[in-house]
Amino acid sequence: MSFPFILLVILGLAVLGYFAGRMRALKSAGGDPRHMHSLPGYYGWHVSLLVLVPSALVLAAWLLIQPVIINSQVSAMISPDAIAKSSLDLVLSDVRRVADGLDLAVANGVMADEQARSIRTELTDVRGRLGEIGVALGSDVTAETLRAAQKYREIASTGNLLRSALVILVALGGFAYAVLVTNKDFRARNRVEQIVMAMLVCAASIAILTTAGIFFSLVFNTIEFFQLYPASDFFFGMTWSPSFHGGSSLGIVPLLWATFYISIIALLVAVPIGLFAAIYLSEYASPTVRAVAKPLLEVLAGIPTIVYGLFALLTVGPALVSLFGENGALGLNWMQGGTAVMTAGLVMGIMIIPFMSSLSDDIINAVPQSLRDGSLGLGATHSETVKKVILPAALPGIVGAFLLSASRAVGETMIVVMGAGAAAKFSLNPFEAMTTVTAKIVSQLTGDADFASPEALVAFALGMTLFVITLGLNIIALYIVRKYREQYE
Repeated sequence: MSFPFILLVILGLAVLGYFAGRMRALKSAGGDPRHMHSLPGYYGWHVSLLVLVPSALVLAAWLLIQPVIINSQVSAMISPDAIAKSSLDLVLSDVRRVADGLDLAVANGVMADEQARSIRTELTDVRGRLGEIGVALGSDVTAETLRAAQKYREIASTGNLLRSALVILVALGGFAYAVLVTNKDFRARNRVEQIVMAMLVCAASIAILTTAGIFFSLVFNTIEFFQLYPASDFFFGMTWSPSFHGGSSLGIVPLLWATFYISIIALLVAVPIGLFAAIYLSEYASPTVRAVAKPLLEVLAGIPTIVYGLFALLTVGPALVSLFGENGALGLNWMQGGTAVMTAGLVMGIMIIPFMSSLSDDIINAVPQSLRDGSLGLGATHSETVKKVILPAALPGIVGAFLLSASRAVGETMIVVMGAGAAAKFSLNPFEAMTTVTAKIVSQLTGDADFASPEALVAFALGMTLFVITLGLNIIALYIVRKYREQYE
């Protein structure tokens, strides 16, 4: 049974359960809802939730566990020689592609299922036959890979059948139990609210669990890196010079310098523009102008960062060179190429303007109207009220918005990769190319480096450092904003 069929059965049982629960409760009350503990709809939702929630949990757990079991069983069929030539992950990837190709061939009628189970590389060109139906394989299919793919199909088919049976059985069990316990005295509303509360708690826990998962995925590899490379050299080293042939110098200080340098330039662009835009929109703009201007301003937040990177590379960089380059309009010869700290900083500043303006606008609007009325009643002008009353009252929240924008700037990657260059160095000249922590994480994890080497593991140490920095900025910002909200809400 296919995955869509399972979902269709579960949804069908849930809809049926809703009406069955209502009807059974009304029947037990003699058709009079006044004799029932809860409204009829709660009895129906109780049956539907007991169909949907347990079956969805079983389905999610099965989808997570089944690939692990299949990979472990198929991995036992891979010889050490095949793993030595490539890697286990690459071999398993080939096995999955061949298995998917055989499934597609059976679905298109190119070969029967029995033939797909018994086909041999000695008797037919498996790669050619799969290529005829659009399955592209990078290399010839070996007998070992084909046998592993056939085993993969067999285990997956059995697992899918068991999954379908178990999920439908759980849905039926929840349906039967909910209908049996339904009567006019059953506290359906209380049970439904408990189930919904549990679902809300699980949804709220996802963010915490995700943060914990990110932390632990970084911390173990970071510990492994510091077992190979001294932590003191990493945090206080002044040179970044990774070498895959030994003699690496992996000091993070130049990367942190460029990261904060670019972030400062971005904030110098974003904070004044964003704050002034927020003041205008919240205090001076008419409702019509605000209704149009604010959504247009926030469109900037929805543009992918790769587009900003292309804008930096193709537009802002050449424009700066035409002004500050050797043959530029100003004749200063400060800038040698389009990739520079200034290029990335300006474009990043444009990118985070919506964050600063939108957060500041909401904070300024949250200032109580009584403060405005009191200032105006004492004879202050509108501008004096904004400057001496509203902004001081909103200052804690604006500082929180500033710190959240700063954490967004520190963690940016694509604009830095495409606009700032790749040189790890110290310089006060904003028109020179430099690189940041995020850019080096990308470069260290792209290539053929062994993941057990310091040159690859250092990416996790860089990520952990950046994670701690941005997390600290977010915590400070949230603390300030929370203090502000407690004072004025």
